Amino acid sequence: MSDAPSLNDTDELLVLLDDEPESADERAARPTAAWEILIVDDDADVHRATEMALRDLSIEGRALRLIHAHSRQEAIALVERHEDLAVILLDVVMESDDAGIQLVQDVRQRLHREAVRIILRTGQPGYAPELDTIRHYDINDYRTKSELTRVRLFTSLMVAVRVYRQMRAHEQTRRGLEMVVRASTELSKLHGMHLFAQGVVSQLCALLGIQPEGLICAQAGLQGRDDPARVIAAAGRYGELIQRPLSDLGLPRVQQVLERCLNERRSHFEEGLALYFSTSDGRGLAAFVDHPDALRALDRHLVEVFCSSMSAGFENVLLYGQLVDQAYVDPLLHIPNLNQMLQTLSAPPVSSEPMTLAVLDIDGFAAINDMLGHGFGDAVLRAVSGRLRERLGASSALARLGADVFGVLGPAREVDADRLLALFDGAFTVQGQSVRLSSTMGLVRLNEHAERGADLLKDAHLALKRAKLSRRGTACYFSQEMGQDVRSRMLLLDSLRAAAGSTQLFTVYQPKVELASGRVLGLEALLRWRQPDGTLVPPDRFIPLAEQAGLMMVLGNFVTHRACTQLRELHEAGHTQLTMAINVSHAQLREPDFVPLLAHTLTETGVRRDAIELEITESMAADDLSLIEQRLEDIRALGLTVAIDDFGTGFSSLSVLRHLKADRLKIDRSFIAEIEHDSRIARMVIQLGHLLGMRVIAEGVETASQRDLLLSLGCDEGQGWLFARPLQDAALLAWLAQGTTGASG
Repeated sequence: MSDAPSLNDTDELLVLLDDEPESADERAARPTAAWEILIVDDDADVHRATEMALRDLSIEGRALRLIHAHSRQEAIALVERHEDLAVILLDVVMESDDAGIQLVQDVRQRLHREAVRIILRTGQPGYAPELDTIRHYDINDYRTKSELTRVRLFTSLMVAVRVYRQMRAHEQTRRGLEMVVRASTELSKLHGMHLFAQGVVSQLCALLGIQPEGLICAQAGLQGRDDPARVIAAAGRYGELIQRPLSDLGLPRVQQVLERCLNERRSHFEEGLALYFSTSDGRGLAAFVDHPDALRALDRHLVEVFCSSMSAGFENVLLYGQLVDQAYVDPLLHIPNLNQMLQTLSAPPVSSEPMTLAVLDIDGFAAINDMLGHGFGDAVLRAVSGRLRERLGASSALARLGADVFGVLGPAREVDADRLLALFDGAFTVQGQSVRLSSTMGLVRLNEHAERGADLLKDAHLALKRAKLSRRGTACYFSQEMGQDVRSRMLLLDSLRAAAGSTQLFTVYQPKVELASGRVLGLEALLRWRQPDGTLVPPDRFIPLAEQAGLMMVLGNFVTHRACTQLRELHEAGHTQLTMAINVSHAQLREPDFVPLLAHTLTETGVRRDAIELEITESMAADDLSLIEQRLEDIRALGLTVAIDDFGTGFSSLSVLRHLKADRLKIDRSFIAEIEHDSRIARMVIQLGHLLGMRVIAEGVETASQRDLLLSLGCDEGQGWLFARPLQDAALLAWLAQGTTGASG
């Protein structure tokens, strides 16, 4: 359909065109294989004429390899198959008037081959594409076939090849830069360093215009004090050397050049390139690449600038690695810390083998620190860590989770309670001394739980607490029942927090009666909790939770305010003889502002102060006698009286009771329950109370026989279901109006 190119032009210009000096940029992507040229034309004569015109020609020392297609579809298939296609010589008019332009659209838009250069040829000038089309589809040149003489054809090809080479060089450089950017965001220190180094190899080879073949070796000590110099990145035929120590390369020349580079801390350009990248800590890196020719001055300068720039990159990667160490490695023991263990536990399982997590707490470690000093304590931790690392299997991970708490994660056959406890059977050598240690442990079988991460550690700590309650130096496996109990308590605690300050919490009042006369002397305020569904939560369930959660000040202030308000209203209603007893927790008494808050409540409610009695427990007094003594003195200074509750259940001495100077002593209900079978403790408490000048009251009186026996023993007062159950406001007023106490026989 068209004329073949003329072959009668002279060739003198070919040598001049081919020998033009290359720039540094042109050499940056100088390849070693032949340039691939795709000829697309439906005329066989054109194919033969083009082959004759380009026979024995080369561009920049690289031969031309011609590939032939006779239709658009055949050309598309060849473009898809050849990744390194440099130029397409394309006929505009083939099986259709616009087949060539459609092929250009396919190459650019569907196949996304931006680098390949396209030269349009046509034997019918009337079918020339619009200028906008040439610009839009990045068409390198457009000629009629009669214009493309041998010299002009070669000239167009050389220009197109050079543009193609530069674009491929830019692509390769961009890929290297992308790898460098990705390296800066890697979370893993080792992976980040490896990826960054691979990017440096790619960029360096692109800069030199050679295939990406080379390696980078790190100075000794990159990953630890004993780590030898080793290959951290390798490409091409050196790929299998990755992570090998420098001494094991099996390449004497490469090893010698790298060692010289690292020892002298400078680059060498004689036998292959050995480029040095310095870092501030002295642990430099060296890159080796084969380069057949000596570098020109300009190239050498570019390489030196590149090394200087990449040194800063390596410095950043090493700095990031140090930050990772601080975040995930324990500085004392150089093992993973809590953060690393949490990350490991949160990751998907890497093995189907049953796994177990163990939390080990060194028994009595605080005492070791206090008596022998923190230096000895640190040595103890090193000894324990050393034995665990030495005797645990390689597939088990060890971490320090707290001051004296270790975590072990590994196969159930290795991380076993008996096996771990046995590790503490023998004495430890600490600073030349033989030290016996024990550990209490909590374990979780991971295959029995769907939870991951922090939830697994929580379960292990729950098992550890259960083991400590049993006996130190033992181990306990977490169970679903244990978890359900804890979770139900947590739900209850959340509900209690929500209930604080709402109508769910309310007070009831249990009367206190003089046993001899049956006269009502006073009331005890008791806190109750009714949930929205009407369920009453027993005080012995929610009060301990409130104490653990630090809610007792809030609840205590609520009870105090309500009780004082209720007593004032009772006095105003004519029951002026009544007193009110209010329980005070240890947490309340330890608060510095407890007494000022109490004084404020008394003033705000306007209650008569001599009618208020605060009850404390015997064990509370024994815990911190000097503090409690001072608080009780301050309470008495406000005009209030004091009672000792639950007496006989603690372990305080009689001297403690004497120092407290209480006004009333309460016999615990447990002694009243058995008083008809054994009245000795009740008799002793009554006599002791009277001896110390206190009135004695028995709680939990439920039968008339208990009342009569207490009366015969000289007990002054009683409270319990025999007289009245705890009553709310309206019921209390009705009960007081009846005047019935059940005190008489």
